[in-house]
Amino acid sequence: MPPATADYIAANLANWNERADIHVRDETGFYGIDALLAGANLLMPIEAAELGDVAGLRLAHFQCHIGTDSLSLARLGADVVGLDFSPAAIAHAQRLAQRCGLTARFVEGSVYDAASLLGTGFDRVFTTWGTVYWLDDIAAWARAVAAVLAPGGKLYFADTHPEVYQFEADASGRLVLRQDFRTAATAPLASDEATSYDGSGQRLQNMRIYEWLHSPSDILNALIGAGLRIDFVREHEALPWRPYPGMVHGADRLFRLPAGHVRLPLALSIGATRTG
Repeated sequence: MPPATADYIAANLANWNERADIHVRDETGFYGIDALLAGANLLMPIEAAELGDVAGLRLAHFQCHIGTDSLSLARLGADVVGLDFSPAAIAHAQRLAQRCGLTARFVEGSVYDAASLLGTGFDRVFTTWGTVYWLDDIAAWARAVAAVLAPGGKLYFADTHPEVYQFEADASGRLVLRQDFRTAATAPLASDEATSYDGSGQRLQNMRIYEWLHSPSDILNALIGAGLRIDFVREHEALPWRPYPGMVHGADRLFRLPAGHVRLPLALSIGATRTG
């Protein structure tokens, strides 16, 4: 990894360690931890409709954060191992598993090293909401997916649609095109965020973050190049967080643009199968 990229990842790690501590407190209820502890399944409707039955399957959850979705998958009967680069997130995930009385394993490390950290022969890779935007090398990510899957194993991916990140709201709330549709590995988008997206008022000390835009074609071609067959590609007009002001929070926990607004694809989901 080039020195500059290592610095970008180190800054993101410091930020995510802080976020993990904030998110597990869940002062706004964004992460639904009380519901999880009470026995709920926290998968969003998009995943729940598309993922299929995971009972009895070996499942690798890439970029699992504090483990709320990993534990929801375990509650559905999957044999789950979660992977995240943040030691704080992994520690919180392990404690949540104990509190929930659920069996899941959590491993700290880079998603690029998934095969050496988790092993191989998995039936599913699950990765959703806040994933590839944080990765500088989409081809290496796709190879990691393929490496951990057994032949015939499947990827389920759902995330914010890359187009969302190209727009920003101006002072009037109007969406304005601000960013190119992809960023080079050596030139990530840099920003400073004082608080996290969960809506809590806790101030971050490590505000600087670096992010990479990958177009849908970049993501799809990386998966194809890694030896996966694309089973489906879907775009959705809802997602689990609020990228723009004025979005409407539905009873299904998803955010949508208000009625009458020009429609944008807000989420992208992909299913793929390792063919060999």
